[in-house]
Amino acid sequence: MGKNILITGAAGFIGFHLAKELLNDSDIKVIGIDNLNDYYDVQLKKDRLNILSKFSNFVFHQVNIACEEDVNAIFSQYQPSIVVNLAAQAGVRYSIENPKSYVESNLLGFFNILEACRHYPVQHLVYASSSSVYGMQKKTPFSVEDVVDKPISLYAATKKSNELMAYTYSHLFQIPTTGLRFFTVYGPWGRPDMAYFSFTRKILNDETINVFNHGDLYRDFTYIDDIIKSVKKIMNKPPVTYDQDAPAKVYNIGNNKPENLLFFIETLEKVIGKSAKKNFLDMQPGDVYQTYADVTPLMNDFGFKPDTSLENGLFQFWNWYKAYYKV
Repeated sequence: MGKNILITGAAGFIGFHLAKELLNDSDIKVIGIDNLNDYYDVQLKKDRLNILSKFSNFVFHQVNIACEEDVNAIFSQYQPSIVVNLAAQAGVRYSIENPKSYVESNLLGFFNILEACRHYPVQHLVYASSSSVYGMQKKTPFSVEDVVDKPISLYAATKKSNELMAYTYSHLFQIPTTGLRFFTVYGPWGRPDMAYFSFTRKILNDETINVFNHGDLYRDFTYIDDIIKSVKKIMNKPPVTYDQDAPAKVYNIGNNKPENLLFFIETLEKVIGKSAKKNFLDMQPGDVYQTYADVTPLMNDFGFKPDTSLENGLFQFWNWYKAYYKV
């Protein structure tokens, strides 16, 4: 593993957990960058960074990856050997209201990262894609071999674009790139805009939760520790070129077990010890009926698959939530 590892979006949910795990190795220096935007509670991001800043081998710069000059300055100063790009404007619903922020962060920002990897050569660029690229696909489980050219949200379109852009740079400049299609990531220190997080807050405050498509939705919930194990394994094994092909790969990172939305709510109620008030609504624009990851390539290449049960994962989240919010 390279000495200098750059993590973009280091104050974010996945970025924080990855940095924290890597920093346990004193031979590694983690350079974290994040623009600390206010898409959700900035204090939560700062509290994550406070934990990371206790490690002597961590440095942080407040940088927006959409700013080419700032990105190049970081690459020039630290010459990272591995880059994990987790900085992105997240959220399907928000992309309908604020499309411009997705173009800036997910397209222009990712382009700047690719260009920097080209001019300051790296051993491996790992980047976050998303299960949302599969759109309304009926065939399950979702395979990385499936054609995914019908995104139903701008967020999904930007993530598919990232995969195409990365492949092009791998082909033209032999930059090893690996895209990770994350499936509904959850756990401690998570994102407050995600259902499990907002449902918890609303259940505790006796507020009504909105249950879309009358609960007839399925999600492949993936616990954060399983995500981090996957990323660590993948980081250290850059794809290699065969013949004229590009050193580029894409993997699904999911639990390989879709759970029904009502079962998910029931499990959360059990963990919290309180029932939710439910408001049953129709399907939302940009939302998908189900997500279901085929993780065979991950198992074949790395001998690993996510397997944390929903109950165990939500229990860990609830313990963190109680401590953090002093419930």
